[in-house]
Amino acid sequence: MRCSTIRDWSWFIPAYDERTVALLRRKSTPRVPFRVGQGATFFLSLPFNFSTLPMLKPGKYSSDGAFPFLHEGTNLPNGLFTLHFVYIHQCTANRFSIKLTSLDNLLFLQPITATHLQTSFGANASLTPVNGKSRKKNSTRPRIHGSRTKDRSGSQHVEPIHHSVSKVRFGVFEVDLQTEELYKSGMRVKIQNQPFKVLSLMLERPGEIVSRDEMQQRLWGGDQTTVDFDHSLGTAVNKLRDALGDSADNPRFIETMARRGYRFIAPIRIDPDPPMTKPFLTASSSILMSSSILEPLPPARKKWIRWPMAPAATVIILISVGLLVWWSAGTAKFQTPLRISQITFSGRVFPGEPLQENLAATATDGTRIYFQQFENGQTVLAQALIADGETSILAVPSEISAPSLGNISPDASKLLVRNDLTPKAEQPLWIVPTLGGTARNFSNTLAHDATWMPDGKRILYAAGTDLFIANDDGTGPKKFAALPGRAFWLRWSPDGALLRFTLLNPLNHATSLWEISSTGKNLHPLLSNWSNPASECCGSWTPDGKSFVFQSAHNGSNNIWVLQEKSFLSTLLPVSPIQLTNGPLSYLAPIAANTGRRLFFIGLDARSVLLKYDPVAQQFVPNGKALNAASLVDYSRDGGSVAWINPEDVSLWRSKVDGTQRLQLTAPPLEVFMMHWSPSGKRIVMMGREPGKLWRLYVVDAQGGDILPVLKETRNEADPDWSPDGNSLVFGRLPDLMAEKSLPKAIYIVDLKTRQVTTLPNSEGLFSPRWSPDGRYIVAMPLDQSKLVFYDTAAHTWKTLIARPAHDPVWSNDSRWIYFHDFLAQDQPVYRVSVPDGKLERVAGLKSVQPLDVLDFRFAGLTPADVPLVSARISTANIYSIDLNP
Repeated sequence: MRCSTIRDWSWFIPAYDERTVALLRRKSTPRVPFRVGQGATFFLSLPFNFSTLPMLKPGKYSSDGAFPFLHEGTNLPNGLFTLHFVYIHQCTANRFSIKLTSLDNLLFLQPITATHLQTSFGANASLTPVNGKSRKKNSTRPRIHGSRTKDRSGSQHVEPIHHSVSKVRFGVFEVDLQTEELYKSGMRVKIQNQPFKVLSLMLERPGEIVSRDEMQQRLWGGDQTTVDFDHSLGTAVNKLRDALGDSADNPRFIETMARRGYRFIAPIRIDPDPPMTKPFLTASSSILMSSSILEPLPPARKKWIRWPMAPAATVIILISVGLLVWWSAGTAKFQTPLRISQITFSGRVFPGEPLQENLAATATDGTRIYFQQFENGQTVLAQALIADGETSILAVPSEISAPSLGNISPDASKLLVRNDLTPKAEQPLWIVPTLGGTARNFSNTLAHDATWMPDGKRILYAAGTDLFIANDDGTGPKKFAALPGRAFWLRWSPDGALLRFTLLNPLNHATSLWEISSTGKNLHPLLSNWSNPASECCGSWTPDGKSFVFQSAHNGSNNIWVLQEKSFLSTLLPVSPIQLTNGPLSYLAPIAANTGRRLFFIGLDARSVLLKYDPVAQQFVPNGKALNAASLVDYSRDGGSVAWINPEDVSLWRSKVDGTQRLQLTAPPLEVFMMHWSPSGKRIVMMGREPGKLWRLYVVDAQGGDILPVLKETRNEADPDWSPDGNSLVFGRLPDLMAEKSLPKAIYIVDLKTRQVTTLPNSEGLFSPRWSPDGRYIVAMPLDQSKLVFYDTAAHTWKTLIARPAHDPVWSNDSRWIYFHDFLAQDQPVYRVSVPDGKLERVAGLKSVQPLDVLDFRFAGLTPADVPLVSARISTANIYSIDLNP
């Protein structure tokens, strides 16, 4: 059944009705009606008696058969009350809101701007003042006008739509055909009216070619001006592709059929119209309706300052204004654009691995900057001259195979370094001279970060969720404080009175800045509720102690911010951080120069490329255009489809193996870490999370649609994989470096029908399970990733497969081999080991990516022919600087 629906409605909304005018005539408030475009939201504020509410009866403010209904009411703070109305005309519903307030006892209309209307509802939306004079009685009612296109004969054309269809979904997109709105992952997408009509027309016949002649007849009313039509159609399709993130060269949604028309090629899901049998208001509604009209509140009394107090008040005001101007002048110097200078140019600065609790770090002695750098796939300790950026490697003992920088001593003669040799959370500490000499171990102390005490003779280190102080030879350790999480980037204020550090939430790994006094008391967050979720990290004081600089993703990407320290005036006026950088790079790990107001930090341009191993040439080569930048890849069991993670926004995609029928399955803020196809190829299970939340298991239909959580737990869930019949999932927990060190971990199986979870026998202390395609084995590893073990599902026993470090295991398609990556070893080799006999074979290593300039790589999966894929990091990270006093 089809329904003729008038398009491009415009609503004539007067500022108020005549009965309210009569009540407020004495206010002499001018009548300012506005013409508001389709779907526009505006706010109408007027005095309000909260004991009564207007009853809007059908037809009371209607014309052309439109009936308004009170849809919903919401109590708001500060005496506000919001009413949401729905107007239904034939088959189309439009919504707008009216806000009633008791403030000021004045009647006024607060429309949204024309720019906002055009941004939200397309170029045809308008907000135009109409004649402000009083109109006749019938002009005080909303008028609905159907905007119909006319052909040259003067006849009107009304577009048909499916009455039985309300919403159409494809991938992460949802099209509301009634309100003519497009959403991506629940967020409204800007799209103009004509491109939306093109989309609606193609969605009526998905998979079929919609000819250009039909589009001309349906959308342009049969206009025979061919040149204008071609231009208009091409422009509409291009804008539609921009809104969908589609490409004419590699289409995922809209395919161009040369000289014929267009075809919508993505799978769609249709949601039928909800039945119109239920009333808009139910018994559970919190609104009590009344037929009484609005009654204005009595006018507020005016209060006057007595003349004897006026001089004193004037003096106070002048002083306050003067202080405010002085305070504003002190902060304004940070708000002007600051020039960023580049110090190093190698592009090999290590930007950190936050998921592995390895944050980027820098330190300076005044003439040089110390940092970690990539060399042959491993991190080394490096130094660069501030004057010209000349970089050299700093010698460290061979026992420190993967140095991670802590901090520099107050006299700038020694560095604190920890060794990231294994995936364990706590690592040995070393003291390394900056000018050469013998490094020494810090009394075999295990910690995850450390710094010097202000006296330069003792060391403060973090182990677990506690802080300890010990002499620089490791003797006399004493507990300094207990924390609610794991502490990193420990930094003392110049006067030694305060310690600030980055606290890692043990559940979700969100980072926040905290502060504690030198006595170990008054522990509290520094910027509570400033970001949601918290993302502040890695802060340092300027030498004068007046400013504190740090990194934060407060506005979506990592930038450097400065917080002015408390002063007399800042105790009276709120002080918020000021943003110093604004892209285009991601800025990390800021530190201040030893003197002056110069800052140093890391600038990261993160890039990667997907490489495929060529066994004949024994080299990794680019995978091709279809998947040129995926960070993880998984092929369906039949080899016909592929799923991958886009590293740019950590979203999940799928397509045919030739790159056609590309479909985005997830979108930010959800971040996807890994995924697997179901045996049937109809569903995908993934491990993902939203910022500041736990890692969860989700299942999504391969054709797109809702992303459904598997369990409702208050713990992190990780590494899901399918049983051979597709009815169960095996999963584990996160390793200590990623979350929940203190909680028990094992391998679990969840029945997808009953959601019942069982623990695999004798799997305590294991994680990262992978179920073989034939169902015979489940491979896993201990939390330190020191070996691979496998579970025989028939014998119900565990056995060691191979005793060497292994990461990211992947089954071969015939279930005979397990491929894995040893990224801690020299050359970062990829191996395969046969199951169950444990025969080991080297497949490739980092040298196999030459002559490409690759810093390191991650094992990304196997092709249907069991050819290894790697995601090679070619990030460009360098040291930069800015001057706070240019």
